[in-house]
Amino acid sequence: QVQLVESGGGLVQAGGSLRLSCAASGRTFSVYAMGWFRQAPGKEREFVSAIERIGGSTRYAESVKGRFTISRDNAKNTVYLQMNSLKPEDTAVYYCAADTSRIDSSTYDVGYWGRGTQVTVSS
Repeated sequence: QVQLVESGGGLVQAGGSLRLSCAASGRTFSVYAMGWFRQAPGKEREFVSAIERIGGSTRYAESVKGRFTISRDNAKNTVYLQMNSLKPEDTAVYYCAADTSRIDSSTYDVGYWGRGTQVTVSS
């Protein structure tokens, strides 16, 4: 069992930055691939980014490439999402995800979800 708690969301102006954190507790953090998904009002949840268990291989949705950076600190059981050059269309609830399998844009569900953190980007 893994518990995921996101933090770092908030209100920011377009062009600004936020860093989301996801703290994991429970089973060994390093065995899990970690990811971020988001869901905007009236839209389906979508993949944002993911990072492999070991080695740090990363993936990004096309819409965030070059603006967002995912990283993890296995010693702190934490995964981060640095979001720069934010746009109003980035407004959504951002969810942390963990799974023992690969997480990518084709992933629909994962083993563990956080409760989400709201990110609002004003124009």
